Amino acid sequence: MGGANATGTGASDPIVTRLANEDKIRWYRKPNLRYLYFLLFPTCMGIELTSGFDSQMINALQIVPSWISFFGNPQGSLKGIIAAAYSLGAILSLPFIGVVNDKFGRRWSVFGGSVIMVIGALIQGFSVDAGMYIAARLILGFGIPTCIVSASSLIGELAYPKERPVLTSLFNVSYFVGQITAAAICFGTNNIVTSMAWKIPSWLQMCPSLVQMAFVLLLPESPRWLVQHDRVEEAYDILAKYHAEGNRESEFVKAEFAQIQATISIELEYSKRSWADLVATEGMRRRMLISCMLGLFTQWSGNTLISYYLGDLLAMIGKDDSVFKQQINVASACWQLVCGTFVALLVTKFKRRQMYLACTVSLLCVYIAWTISMERAVSGKESGQPNNAANAATIFWIFAYSPCYNIGYNALTYTYLVELWPYAERSRGIAFFQLFGRLAGFFTTFVNPIGIANASWRYLISYCCFLAFEIAFVYFIFPETFGRTLEELAFLFEDKALADEAVHAVEKVVVHHEGLTVGKGTTARNIEMSEIRTGGL
Repeated sequence: MGGANATGTGASDPIVTRLANEDKIRWYRKPNLRYLYFLLFPTCMGIELTSGFDSQMINALQIVPSWISFFGNPQGSLKGIIAAAYSLGAILSLPFIGVVNDKFGRRWSVFGGSVIMVIGALIQGFSVDAGMYIAARLILGFGIPTCIVSASSLIGELAYPKERPVLTSLFNVSYFVGQITAAAICFGTNNIVTSMAWKIPSWLQMCPSLVQMAFVLLLPESPRWLVQHDRVEEAYDILAKYHAEGNRESEFVKAEFAQIQATISIELEYSKRSWADLVATEGMRRRMLISCMLGLFTQWSGNTLISYYLGDLLAMIGKDDSVFKQQINVASACWQLVCGTFVALLVTKFKRRQMYLACTVSLLCVYIAWTISMERAVSGKESGQPNNAANAATIFWIFAYSPCYNIGYNALTYTYLVELWPYAERSRGIAFFQLFGRLAGFFTTFVNPIGIANASWRYLISYCCFLAFEIAFVYFIFPETFGRTLEELAFLFEDKALADEAVHAVEKVVVHHEGLTVGKGTTARNIEMSEIRTGGL
């Protein structure tokens, strides 16, 4: 099932990919495509602003004196549930994501999720006790998965194939922009003596959602969703406008549309459009296993310690000053943004498995070194003789963690998931990833303060063990998806005959390509493409 050259059995002939690669005009020289990408940034790319804002806000507010006094200095399980409520709310919404996406489309799903998050942010700022604050965070968490699943899918389904990997990789980068914004705001309100020190950041958490509500309906709908709902003329118009600058006779658009229509036709013939499809075949079960484990890996690789409990980690080595902690918070968030953006721009240069293996191996090395330095630093503090070298090393390894994590679990997560799942099951597949990611996030944010309090630096050893398991899993199970369109990957684990049916649909509309004469075979499931060839949709 795996190994260094793990690949699927149903990867198709990449005709559309080759056509896209022949296009040498850069995206910024195409007015329609440029407009689309700029519109994607405040609407879809900005979704993770809310999650990044939330993780950093909870991290930073635990240092703010007025927040501590207002909520009675929460510790242990109460402190854990305040942080974990966001993930718990997200878990509760996951069963509805597939239905909402299928019925209302990607755009309206983003809009609806954003409305829910605005309501949660308002209640959060008006909270009068810890219970109300937790409830508000549950509501905030309830809205975010719908937005994440819909927006990541919409980016992948609207983008031109050449830019799609970079755009889907940049999706997670906005998380760090949210972190920086929250860290800066909390740093600015840190010295306000009233409850406004934490209320202002809580209310400002609604801002990304308000921007999404204002702009998302200006985006076109996913052409795949339109094809699924028999709105083929609209789908073709969108592809022609943004992928060929309005040229309905474009050979690339004809081939792309034929591929999309044929592939979705085959997918829907074998799909019951239910959660049961995720375990119906060996290929689907493997996709689900990878998605579930990827959800765990993104949260159980030690990142939640830094995201939610950096203040506690610094206190363990004797760094108790709130201003120093806030400065480290801001610096860490800025560093993560730089790392995340840089790595996202490399996804077209390196294969997916190579990046994931580099990520997991480097994370294990960092965590081992961090554990050693933390033990020395804690021992020095407990003995009354601070070990300044160990303290500095601990902070260094906290910062070194970011580029290692970003290589795989930030830059590639949604790029890989969009490539892994065929259209018919994409929203449910990504929702399942979200389920395991949120469950893992809920567990770790709840357990981390307990583990730190009871095991001190030894708690980091548990992450070292799990990172070793991640390396083995990635090596043996993860397939390669680099360098293909979404439809060319749709039958990655299935019978190659299904992939060939979609290829035949493309061949019928491509007259010549690198010496390839149009095939005589029929299109998948007798899809008639003659109207496309004449531009007569």
